[in-house]
Amino acid sequence: MLYEAAIDATDRRILQHLQRHGRASNLELAEAAHLSPAQCSRRHRRLEELGLVKAYEARLDSASLGLSVTAFVHVTMERGHMREIQRFRGFVQSLPQVQECYAVTGDFDYVLKVVARDLKALSDFLLATLMQLPGVNAVRSSVCLDEIKCTSALPLEA
Repeated sequence: MLYEAAIDATDRRILQHLQRHGRASNLELAEAAHLSPAQCSRRHRRLEELGLVKAYEARLDSASLGLSVTAFVHVTMERGHMREIQRFRGFVQSLPQVQECYAVTGDFDYVLKVVARDLKALSDFLLATLMQLPGVNAVRSSVCLDEIKCTSALPLEA
C-alpha cells in the first residue's frame, strides 16, 4: 500500500474516527486518538496534505428528499468508439442523478449508481439522457429494493 509506511496506528485511529464522525471537533478527535489537541491537529493536517482525506460531506437521506428510487445501471459502450470514452465520462460526471460511476471488467464497461424521484423519472433518465450519450450502446438497470448497508468507511485495521 502506498501510504502504509507514512501512517501509524495513531494516524489510523484519527482516520477511523473521522470516517464515523466527520464533524468531530479537534478535541474529540484528540481524545479518540489519545493525543494532545496540538499533536492531533498537526497529524490531522498532515493526513489531509497526504491526500488520505479526500472530502468531508454530509450523507443525506435520499428517500426523505423525494428520491425514492436507487438503481445500478450497467452501461455497454459501442466497440471501436474509444474517442467517445472521455466525452462519456465528462457527461456522466455532470449528471446529478449519477452518484457513482466505475469502469469495470466483465460484460459491461461501466456501472453507475443512479437516484431518481420514481420509476418514471428513472426511465426518462435512462432513455432521454443516458442512452443518448455518445458511444453508449446499451444499458441494463437493477432497481434497489432495500438498502442493507451503505457506507464509505474503509477497513483500517492496524
